[in-house]
Formats: sequence, C-alpha cells, structure tokens
Amino acid sequence: MSTDNLIAAIAAAGAARPPSIARRMAAALAIGGLISGVLFAYDLGVRPDIASALQTWRFATKVVIALAFLAVAVWATARLARPDADGRTALVILSVPVAMLALAVAGELAVSPASAWPASAIGSNSRLCLASIAVLSVAPLSALLPALRAGAPRSPAMAGAVAGLLAGSLAAFLYATHCVDDSPLFVALWYPPPVALAALVGAAAGQRVLRW
Repeated sequence: MSTDNLIAAIAAAGAARPPSIARRMAAALAIGGLISGVLFAYDLGVRPDIASALQTWRFATKVVIALAFLAVAVWATARLARPDADGRTALVILSVPVAMLALAVAGELAVSPASAWPASAIGSNSRLCLASIAVLSVAPLSALLPALRAGAPRSPAMAGAVAGLLAGSLAAFLYATHCVDDSPLFVALWYPPPVALAALVGAAAGQRVLRW
C-alpha cells in the first residue's frame, strides 16, 4: 500500500468513528423525550395557571426539585455507562435531590397545621400521577438502553437502573408542569413510586441489554 493510500485509509477510519456515549445519550433523550412530550401534550398539557403557579413557593420548589433529579440522573447515567464507573460517587450525588425533597417536606410540615397534612399528602390526582409518570417514562428508557451499550458499563444492572431513573425523572418533570397538587408531601408520596418502577425495569432490562 502506498503512503497516500495508507493516509486515506487512516482518515477514513477516523471519519467512521462511532458517536461518543454523550452523543448517543443526547440523541436517545431527544427521541424518547420527544415521544413522551407529544404524548404529554396530547393527553395532559401544561396547567393553564402555570404563570401564576410559578410565583408560589410550593410549585416553584416542585419544579426545581424535579429539574434537580433530572440533572443528577443525566450525570449519573453518563457516569455509570463507562467501564471505570464509581457507583459510590453516583449514589452520593443522587442523594442531593432526595435531601432537597426532604427539606421541602420539612418546610411544608412547619408552615401547615397538622390537620391539613393528610389532605395535602393525598391530593386530588394521585392515580393520574402514578399512571402518567409510568407511561411517560417508557419511551425515554426504551431509547436510552440501546444507546448505553456503547459505553460498556461495569455494572449493566446499575447502569440500567440509573437510565430508568433518568427516564422516570424526565417523565416526572413533564407531569409536574401539569399537576395541580403542589404540596411537597404529595410529591414525596406519589412521584417516587413510578420513578422507582422505571428504575427497577431499567435494572432488569439493563442486565440483559447492557451485558458485554
């Protein structure tokens, strides 16, 4: 092979380099998020009073916590998709939004009379919350798992679990913009179960899909 041909072959190999895990994740989130967003817009939609709701501490806190869970889940998923991932660090980071929610619940208990706690916790749309977050998490999780295969994760189950957490967090954020139950008590009681379900499904699927 001549020098020119060798250089051309090397250049072609470099051009054919597969996308990075970050790009794959971004594409998967874009596709899965778009599907969930369309479903959300068609069936639920943003609450009509969202502009005024954003000026209340309960709704603003709910949105900030949902965004915090989403951001941390994105970081943890990208981190645990690698073969050199440190699961302990990811767990510490994931505890941050959990602590934020715990503080919000403490604040709610401090400013509300005890007689109002049951009504705040039960809310008016608990079943819709459970079903909506569960359904809206399906498309992002389905798109994320194949994308994470390129990362060769050390623990397929853990990588799948955080992918499910990411999908559930995205779904929870979408639903939060529709939900009129803004109490941190309601959020702490009804949002985690469908997100945890997505994480469990992700762990089980990851054990199969992400094994290498």
